Amino acid sequence: MRKATVALALGLVAAAGLPAAAQDKTVNLKISIWLPPAHPLVPATKAWADDIEKQSGGTIKSTIFPSQQLGKAFDHYDMARDGIADITYVNPGYQPGRFPVIAAGQLPFMFADAKKGTAALDAWYRKYAPQEMKDTHLCFAFIHDPGAYHGRKKVVLPEDIKGMKIRPPQSTIAQMVTMLGGTNVQASAPEARDVLERGVADAIFFPWGSMFLFGLDKVTKYHMDVPLYTTTFTYSMNKAKYDSLSPAQKKVIDDHCTTEWAVKLSSPWHDFEAAGRDKMKKAAGHEVYELTPDQLKAWKTAVQPLQKQWADAVTKAGGDANAIYKSLEDSIAQYKAGF
Repeated sequence: MRKATVALALGLVAAAGLPAAAQDKTVNLKISIWLPPAHPLVPATKAWADDIEKQSGGTIKSTIFPSQQLGKAFDHYDMARDGIADITYVNPGYQPGRFPVIAAGQLPFMFADAKKGTAALDAWYRKYAPQEMKDTHLCFAFIHDPGAYHGRKKVVLPEDIKGMKIRPPQSTIAQMVTMLGGTNVQASAPEARDVLERGVADAIFFPWGSMFLFGLDKVTKYHMDVPLYTTTFTYSMNKAKYDSLSPAQKKVIDDHCTTEWAVKLSSPWHDFEAAGRDKMKKAAGHEVYELTPDQLKAWKTAVQPLQKQWADAVTKAGGDANAIYKSLEDSIAQYKAGF
């Protein structure tokens, strides 16, 4: 009996000396990305998940579900909230008015550089996410490389939008289209080619590389070469899943949900989109054109009311719009990410 007691005590001492991760229960995270497997964000996320598994001593495993397997692109925030997936790729702009603060990153001509812009956006939004996205646990926020206008009609001035049917990438650009006399055609990225092909939409605002990935080069001809807008995204995590992790596992997740990781994970996508611009210039049957200084000035003037619309939405939600916008400007200046 005494020997058994000593053996048990020694066993407890030995167990206490093991790394915390070795005692943790294994979990398998469901990561939902509504993009196709060929999109650069998918393998980048796999590399991120693999590093999480390694750093957790193999106790945090992940399965990635691309191509809307677990739900529609529009539903991904609620999927994280409800536990349909544990981590989801969210476009906040797919739900106009629901997330007014982060929509500041969608305003036209806000960012010129995607990598610096991602760092600026993520560092800034961490202060506001716990309130605006309180139903989920924010991992990080990021943007894609600045996107542009692509269509069957050549557009050089804001008034050219009048009467057109356009698929917007997010809620702020949708407001711009309406303000300029156009009609919005709502469709997620995977559905965009279909609405253009059937003539439901005349044009689209989209990043360059993804034009080829989603086959949109087949249904457009004219491409405005100006960094008009970016779209904000988050990787959002189910709160209950995060809370269920051990302290050691939470630290691993926290260490992979940083501004540095936001840039690292999204950088292959940034490079992919930037390369698409040069590819489009070389593509037969396409015209990529720049704006004159006067034309660019006209666009900047025309979109100015969008900032007030954003501020009104933030104020209505109880936020200090001036302070929030100033803090974003400061972050953009800090990271040298502005246009």
